[in-house]
Amino acid sequence: MGDRSPKSTQKQASQKQAKASASDNKKQALITSQQATKAKAAALKKK
Repeated sequence: MGDRSPKSTQKQASQKQAKASASDNKKQALITSQQATKAKAAALKKK
């Protein structure tokens, strides 16, 4: 059985939150880069 002390539980929760945050940041960076690529393509079409 795992350690169920309050300190352990808090550590696990913070690690889970950090992992989710990192994942969200990666998704946001991907979306931003895709938007930038689309904007460049649109700007080149206008020229």
